[in-house]
Amino acid sequence: MARVLVTGSADGLGRLAAERLTGGGHEVTLHARNEARAQDARQALPGARGVLIGDLSSIAETTSLAEQARATGPFDAVIHNAGVGYRPPRRQTIDNLDQIFAVNVLAPYLLSALVPARRLVYLSSGMHRGGNPDLDDLQWRRRPFSGTQAYADSKLFDVVLAFALARRWPSVLSNALEPGWVPTKMGGPGAPDDLAEGAETQVWLAVSDDPRARVSGRYFYHLGLKEAHPAASDRGVQEGLLRACQELTGVELPREPAFGKGAPS
Repeated sequence: MARVLVTGSADGLGRLAAERLTGGGHEVTLHARNEARAQDARQALPGARGVLIGDLSSIAETTSLAEQARATGPFDAVIHNAGVGYRPPRRQTIDNLDQIFAVNVLAPYLLSALVPARRLVYLSSGMHRGGNPDLDDLQWRRRPFSGTQAYADSKLFDVVLAFALARRWPSVLSNALEPGWVPTKMGGPGAPDDLAEGAETQVWLAVSDDPRARVSGRYFYHLGLKEAHPAASDRGVQEGLLRACQELTGVELPREPAFGKGAPS
């Protein structure tokens, strides 16, 4: 049995991944943005261990979520599933950051730095291949804003983060995946890809003993390896993103995760 935290598990891919995990006998902790969504998650998955609450667009709430997770853990795996799409108009967070970057990139960085786990799974997108690895204007303060480009950039940075931690933390399995264009609230009801397969890859990377899943610094689609944007493997881009996230949050990535006594192996 593995202990797994799944962010953004009140609905969509996150909920489906959590359902698969609980059905497989694993101990799952859910996450929701607010109490109303937490109640929905509890009703949908009564077999889950519990629900942690925190708005990932806020650095303070994400830090609080990490504190809740450390008190609830330790965890064998964290699935960084939560994310926002590009259809809404541009939004600034309470920290005066672009919401897409804050939720899709900064929150996974902060949780990764503060919540030790032996496996890290980051949800990216096929759109990451159109992402721009330039780190000079992450908050879109000098460029005309494009929601589509901001989303593609954020999903590229998720892969950059996964690969950076795979390189920095050899004791951790850190990977990214694309679920395909699936029929969630973000993808829309007409999306042609298979929702179940997208969730299955998250579960597989989080808990499977399959040697193909026990790798690090890889990018997957439907249980198979797939080529990622070349910038994701660029050490300069990796270190630049980590520095930017550290400056924005005030939280430095540890040299090694502090698993501590009683942590999963």
